[in-house]
Amino acid sequence: MHGHGGYDSDFSDDEHYGESSKKKKRTKEDDLLLKKPFQKEKHGKVAHKQVAAELLDREEARNRRFHLIAMDAYQRHTKFINDYILYYGGKKEDFRRLGENDKTDLDVIRENHRFLWNEEDEMDMTWEKRLAKKYYDKLFKEYCIADLSRYKENKFGFRWRIEKEVISGKGQFFCGNKCCDEKEGLKSWEVNFGYIEHGEKRNALVKLRLCQECSFKLNFHHRRKEIKSKKRKDKSKRDCEESSHKKSRLSSAEEATKKKDKGHSSSKKSEDYVNRNSDEEESASESELWKGPLPETDEKSQEEEFDEYFQDLFL
Repeated sequence: MHGHGGYDSDFSDDEHYGESSKKKKRTKEDDLLLKKPFQKEKHGKVAHKQVAAELLDREEARNRRFHLIAMDAYQRHTKFINDYILYYGGKKEDFRRLGENDKTDLDVIRENHRFLWNEEDEMDMTWEKRLAKKYYDKLFKEYCIADLSRYKENKFGFRWRIEKEVISGKGQFFCGNKCCDEKEGLKSWEVNFGYIEHGEKRNALVKLRLCQECSFKLNFHHRRKEIKSKKRKDKSKRDCEESSHKKSRLSSAEEATKKKDKGHSSSKKSEDYVNRNSDEEESASESELWKGPLPETDEKSQEEEFDEYFQDLFL
């Protein structure tokens, strides 16, 4: 029958399909068994979607990394901010930080600076205090720089010198007033500086080098102590000795003139006496010359200024 014969043909086709599917399964199982761990998967002519997506992501990440490395820090920051606003929304004004509470290193030093550091001040050291102490250690504390602008109110400002001022000689070979550069007639003064620091009253003994005009401003209300070196004291002693020696000479000369008036005979004796005295004085003066160096003049050389400076350091 035709219908029966058609049924047989359909049945044979189903058997053929089942055998082909079994063969495919066997080949896949064999491939999995024979596959090596480092072997890549086999693909057809068209790549799989997942593989294509991974390759695109990798290439895009490489390009993005290249562009970010080519930017500087500010450009990267602006790019990230723009991307954030683009994806999440918002305004650039929301990202502007307030600079009211910002402090620089100079502001921190001004808040924590001390004219003199004690052991008590170094007990609880924060990073702000350590920064101020580091700045304090770099200052030179032989002489001070003064602010005499309010001298009539008996108010003065003092600070230590920095390295640049020490090299230029400001405050030692030039006047220590911050608004004066006079270098002649300088005097050294010792001042008991009283000040209020962080709500605490303190005192410090400081030294200044000022010209005549600035010294007048410093001593406007009451006179401060002037520092004199040993050389100046020796000079004053020598001047006193010379003045007493001159007075003795004048007195001997007056006595000789009085004796001249008594007579011719007495005049000869007086002349001999005066000559003898003059010879003795000349011999005495010559002996005094050989005893020590000649008295120094008021003009000072640069070496003498340096000597006085080093002597003042050890006062």
